[in-house]
Amino acid sequence: MSSKLPSPRSIAVLAYDGVRLLDVTAPLEVFSTAAALGAAYEVVLCSPDGAEVTASSGTRLVPDRAADAPGSPHTLIVPGSPDLPLRPAPEPLLTAVGDLAARSGQVASVCTGAFVLARAGLLDGRRATTHWRHAALLARAHPRTAVEPDAIYVRDGRVFTSAGVSAGIDLCLALVEADEGPELAREVARDLVVFLQRPGGQSQFSVPARTPRPRHDVLRVVLDAIHADPAADHSGPVLAARAGVSVRHLTRLFTDQVGQTPAAYVEAVRCEAAQGLLEAGEPVSSAARRSGLGSDESLRRAFMRRLGVTPSEYRARFRSAGAGAGR
Repeated sequence: MSSKLPSPRSIAVLAYDGVRLLDVTAPLEVFSTAAALGAAYEVVLCSPDGAEVTASSGTRLVPDRAADAPGSPHTLIVPGSPDLPLRPAPEPLLTAVGDLAARSGQVASVCTGAFVLARAGLLDGRRATTHWRHAALLARAHPRTAVEPDAIYVRDGRVFTSAGVSAGIDLCLALVEADEGPELAREVARDLVVFLQRPGGQSQFSVPARTPRPRHDVLRVVLDAIHADPAADHSGPVLAARAGVSVRHLTRLFTDQVGQTPAAYVEAVRCEAAQGLLEAGEPVSSAARRSGLGSDESLRRAFMRRLGVTPSEYRARFRSAGAGAGR
């Protein structure tokens, strides 16, 4: 008795004039690779009217069908464009997104594609993200959307938004994992030679890279010391002594110039150090100790607070066939 094959999930990627080419091709590659590895996906390239479109790079794209073609996609993906933060999305594009979204099980955007979802009303009352460069503009233009400017991707109900193109890959891998399980998603990541997706709550940038350069030299010395050795003693009195100021004054400097307390900043740096250790295959206990977070429980709390996953879950995402198996 032959078993019936599952119906393929339709993944509709909506291209339009001016779209960023990588925002289109990255989702196509992730889901097409998943299909080649056995996932039940049918990947379809659409345009608002079914006609050929020209990407921002000048590359011409020939869609498979128009947005109003019959069918109910499992997932609609709306790529971004360099033009979207600068001028309103064209009405035909908004109409196409509204029509497809109403028929799709879930909707996702890559990078500035979030501006299209917002204009179409799909982000009203929802959390969302976009490329860090345009997050403030998205928040101003669409005050009913709670923009998370630092997240790699955000899920709110059936709507997903992501940052730049590499974050779009993270998001698509997460969607594959939800549909087909972690093993197939890991195989897709290996085939594309990318890490299995970073958690959505992970920052678009490292802690030092997103920290404003402090105006006071004493604060620069303190930050450099924290970055150089996250596991060292960075308690308030030690940091204050290193800076030659009182604990109270150091806290004021941090709050004014870094935007958070010394303790919160130290935890962020240590959490990022632990991420690197886990990605390299370190056991959870070792990552907790070597990052300076100390115990497994302290590491777990920090990860849940900052990334929304446990250290073991995070480590599993990055484990390759050759990684150590210790926990």
